[in-house]
Amino acid sequence: MAGIAFLLNGTPVRVEGEAPTRTLLDWLREGRGLCGTKEGCNEGDCGACTVMVTDADGSRALNACILFLPQLHGKAVRTVEGLAGPGGEMHPVQAAMVAHHGSQCGFCTPGFVVSMAVGHLNGRRDHDDVLAGNLCRCTGYAPIIRAAEAVEGVPVPEWMAADRAAVASGV
Repeated sequence: MAGIAFLLNGTPVRVEGEAPTRTLLDWLREGRGLCGTKEGCNEGDCGACTVMVTDADGSRALNACILFLPQLHGKAVRTVEGLAGPGGEMHPVQAAMVAHHGSQCGFCTPGFVVSMAVGHLNGRRDHDDVLAGNLCRCTGYAPIIRAAEAVEGVPVPEWMAADRAAVASGV
């Protein structure tokens, strides 16, 4: 398989020698040690494995368990570990989840945070729709929705715009 070049959390990576059916989820967890992206259902139903994928059409929340590595060529991927700023400052969505107690057991939290960050980046306020692909069995969703509402109007951090620029210039 030819090399696959993309950005991972703002850093260029080139993947070679992987099976074309290797999922992004498995590669992140087993190959890169990025275990914030969780394996829940492994069928694209629960959202625990949500990552941000940016291409020429913009940024989307996608399930890493059903994304194959070749699909990422020329794109940018952000995991929950890549949402914080370069100095370690929390993304506004992360801070809102803390402030509004949006997590209980925490297993689903990374997926919710990434979906919310994509919604925030894209200026979306239809939180039920933004979070429709994420399941939580603990919180009853109210604190998560309150956290999403709390970041409405909060400026998007500069570091989050870098992926779009990099993809536009050819990664």
